[in-house]
Amino acid sequence: MERRDRLFGLSPEARARLVERLSSRSRQDNVETQRPAAPDRLDPAQLAGYREIRLIETAAEHLGIADPYFRVHSGIAGAETVIDETRVSNFSSYDYLALNGDARVTEAAKSAIDRYGTTVSASRMVSGERAIHRELEAALARIYRAEDAMALVGGHATNVSLIGALLGPGDLIVHDALAHNSIVEGARLSGARRVPFRHLDPGAADQALGEARRDHGRALIIIEGHYSMDGDVPDLAAFVALARRHRAWLMVDEAHALGVLGARGFGLAEHAGVDPREVDIWMGTLSKSLVSCGGYIAGSAALITYLKRKVPGFVFSVGMAPTAAAAALAALRILDAEPERVGQVNRNTALFAGLLRDAGLDIGGSVGAAIVPLVTGSSIRAGLLSQALFARGINVQPILYPAVPERAARLRFFVTAGHGEAQLREAARIVIEESRVVAEAAVDLAALTRDLDRQMPD
Repeated sequence: MERRDRLFGLSPEARARLVERLSSRSRQDNVETQRPAAPDRLDPAQLAGYREIRLIETAAEHLGIADPYFRVHSGIAGAETVIDETRVSNFSSYDYLALNGDARVTEAAKSAIDRYGTTVSASRMVSGERAIHRELEAALARIYRAEDAMALVGGHATNVSLIGALLGPGDLIVHDALAHNSIVEGARLSGARRVPFRHLDPGAADQALGEARRDHGRALIIIEGHYSMDGDVPDLAAFVALARRHRAWLMVDEAHALGVLGARGFGLAEHAGVDPREVDIWMGTLSKSLVSCGGYIAGSAALITYLKRKVPGFVFSVGMAPTAAAAALAALRILDAEPERVGQVNRNTALFAGLLRDAGLDIGGSVGAAIVPLVTGSSIRAGLLSQALFARGINVQPILYPAVPERAARLRFFVTAGHGEAQLREAARIVIEESRVVAEAAVDLAALTRDLDRQMPD
């Protein structure tokens, strides 16, 4: 069996043996909870996926890999950050334009507190509008040459609520196979038929639509402007043509595209040279280049009017905090006024990605715009490499199975306008050195299996 098919280096047979034992115990637990004498408190061990999490944690403990997640930062996490009283180079921030902590952004947020307080207290339908919301939405609409836009309190909730408000049973959603969880969850909860297509492949999407379109009412194609796991981008013009041919709506998620793609950072449409009005629905987040929190939708006036009365995440959720709206608006104005920040992001990324690629490391299909994956092909190697880099002053997070297939386990480097050339060259040198050490390290898989057997018995 090829190594790429293994979980943490375990063969499918060894993993199946463990999962079967755990599944058997899980079934017994479920039976017991149905008895009258069962405890009335929630036992997390009964939750789906809990035992797989414990399996991964136990394997990491055996290998001496510390938990790389939820690290506590002591201040602003920019190109550098302080963790456990140690200053490190930071490659785990979506602050692509290096605006988090910018005086103009923080002053805008402080002024919004002075004027509006810290909350609007209820949904905007109930509590009324604030001028700062309207100003932000008008600025977002201008980016996409759209008639209108709307801002919501959460990016993930924006996709879930939007998709469910537009489609339902009897409709069709065709999306990229590597779509973000928020897209998949929104599609699933909508009740529409969901058909994924091969990553970045408009031909595969065309085939899926050709086979399923006639049997459904409304149809929606969903792609992302810039994929956060791989740093690659779709052929927007091809998907626009596809949508028109199949009488489908086209939606683009710009979460990682705004501020990064295009000469001015206006996203995929600018990058591709396509009129943004050719896209029916633009969606994005305010938490990355715009250093705030929330999500947005841009499109026709009729669409926004409908969504403001039908999207649950807008109608039944509190309106965006004035501070968040003001921070995002200030960042958007800086993006518009200082496009050189976008150029700096891309120059920095090209330098870093080129150094890794020239050393023979696998950075996948990254276009060199802020996101540089380093594919290790093994969750063990990803965990070990992340830990080794942290020990040498580099903060970068591993992406492990089941978030990605085991053979696609990786580290994800987020490069920003705030990283300096010397910093990037030194980081690349360390990454190359430690990658070679980890690749040559031997892992006693038999001992790992015995330890898992001992700590997670039947």
